[in-house]
Amino acid sequence: MGSRTNGGGRDGEKIHIISKIALTSLSAAAAETSTFPIDTIKTRLQLQSKTTTTTGNALRVASEISRKGGIVGFYSGLSPAVLRHLFYTPIRIVGYEYLRSGVAADGFVLGTALAGGASGVFAQVVASPADLIKVRMQADSRLLSQGLQPRYAGIFDAFRKIVWAEGFLGLWRGVVPNAQRAFLVNMGELTCYDHAKHFFIDKRICDDNIFAHTLASIASGLSATALSCPADIVKTRMMNQASGKETKTLYKNSYDCLLKTVKLEGMTALWKGFLPTWARLGPWQFVFWVSYEKLRQASGLPSF
Repeated sequence: MGSRTNGGGRDGEKIHIISKIALTSLSAAAAETSTFPIDTIKTRLQLQSKTTTTTGNALRVASEISRKGGIVGFYSGLSPAVLRHLFYTPIRIVGYEYLRSGVAADGFVLGTALAGGASGVFAQVVASPADLIKVRMQADSRLLSQGLQPRYAGIFDAFRKIVWAEGFLGLWRGVVPNAQRAFLVNMGELTCYDHAKHFFIDKRICDDNIFAHTLASIASGLSATALSCPADIVKTRMMNQASGKETKTLYKNSYDCLLKTVKLEGMTALWKGFLPTWARLGPWQFVFWVSYEKLRQASGLPSF
């Protein structure tokens, strides 16, 4: 990207940034809404342990959610999830693009990987409160299936109760495993999508079109899932447990959660929910990247 030396150029650059933020938010909201039921199933699977009363595979969990909560049960926590992506996705996508043009201008894989990881960590720290509320509202659907009263009536009720019981910093419970997961997810997703797309184009397998975007999104989804699933397990369990003087917590910290999960459930528990995670990341990546690339093209912006 060439340097801007005049006011009009700076104004044009600001417009480009604002356009990218708006387009990423729109594409992320569409991707999140269309794949959220799979995320609900994945979260319920990850919260299962040997002490849970109801366990099972993805189909059994989906059947239980449908039987107890109907279609609405699959969308418990959608509002904070979309809210989260209004912060998370623009920061990581736009941030990666600009870091890439700086520290990884030569296309070196390590440079783009670090750019993806760093932008993901910063974005996740900002969006962590919305992610916390989303996870707990998704977990509440399990309480409903057991005939119990859910903890939260909505976003604002969850925000108020969490701050009251756990303090303002309670909104960032699980931020460390969250940031670790974000680093791995974005390192795998953004780097893999970027390099895979250009590989397909450079090798003349396809042009810079929907076919290239689809192939690249599939590859990035698999890479991100394989790298992030263990951290996602720890993040989900840490964020779901409440804290307070009268509340007994199961895990002291992320490391304790990791050790107890492996000790009680085995190493494979770290990849619990792998298939629904990938089943969601694949369609999510497809909806997001295809729509984002098309919206950029329609807006006169260059390809990602």
